[in-house]
Amino acid sequence: MSSTPSHVAVIGGGIMGGDIATLFAAHGWTVHLMSPSTKTRESLPARMAAGLSKLGAPSQFINLVHYYGELSTLPWQEITLVVEAALEDLPLKQKIFNEVESYVAANTPIVSNTSNFPIGEIGKLLKHPERVAGMHFFMPAHLVPLVEIISAPTTNAEIAQGLVALLKTLHKAPIWVKKDIPGFVGNRLQHAMMREALYLIDDGVTDAEGIDTAVKYGFGFRFIACGPMLQKEMSGWDTHDLVASALYPHLHAEKTPPQWLKALVAKGRTGMKVKAGLWDWDDEKIKKEKSRIESALQAGFAILNVDQPNDNP
Repeated sequence: MSSTPSHVAVIGGGIMGGDIATLFAAHGWTVHLMSPSTKTRESLPARMAAGLSKLGAPSQFINLVHYYGELSTLPWQEITLVVEAALEDLPLKQKIFNEVESYVAANTPIVSNTSNFPIGEIGKLLKHPERVAGMHFFMPAHLVPLVEIISAPTTNAEIAQGLVALLKTLHKAPIWVKKDIPGFVGNRLQHAMMREALYLIDDGVTDAEGIDTAVKYGFGFRFIACGPMLQKEMSGWDTHDLVASALYPHLHAEKTPPQWLKALVAKGRTGMKVKAGLWDWDDEKIKKEKSRIESALQAGFAILNVDQPNDNP
């Protein structure tokens, strides 16, 4: 597919869908954003304007975004890419993909932002599953550079490679995930770390603040300069082999999260969205923390120089 700015359909106007639309619009794409919720559509222009401003896009680029309440009303003959960012509901995603296929040309890539479902399952009912792939963004999608392009067994390799090339023009740092495995790459790495973190708390080794400090100011701080593989090239694989051989038997390998986490969820303390999680939140605290995080991400984005994301020799 061509990487030249064209017309993209983004299906779903929630947090991820809105941010994905912002990213494309900031790079000159005409965006056709569909959400069945009137309330969501009414809130999107202000969100988009704020996002475009943070990306340094000209204010008039807000005019590149068009809003729709039904799939059938999009100008499908102009659309060269479809990005689905609907709720994590497999039957819903399959329904959307089937409907989209009835509108778009047979060679138009249709991708899903899912972080949960196999890409092959989402597109298995289509007549042309070879143009189906995953395009998994990380929140906030318009700021975090990493995007995973996931190939299902039926995905045409040229489609996947074309999507990787496209994302580089959007100043992203894409990776091609060549096997449609649960969690892909990013979430598998995150959950491996999170399992150990949760059980370190469960074992009374440290608390939540201790975990966050260790990650932010330890290996997380170092990882902004180089990834774990390059870092071990520097420190030596022989040392890693010795430490790993001694440490791996002691790492947690439980199949479920610890009971304290399940109890927290059962109490409804699920985080900022309900103003209660490990910590108590109010509107002012949430706004302040999100603003701090976005500023840090923008500073990190500049440091990484994602125009040249591959820093390996």
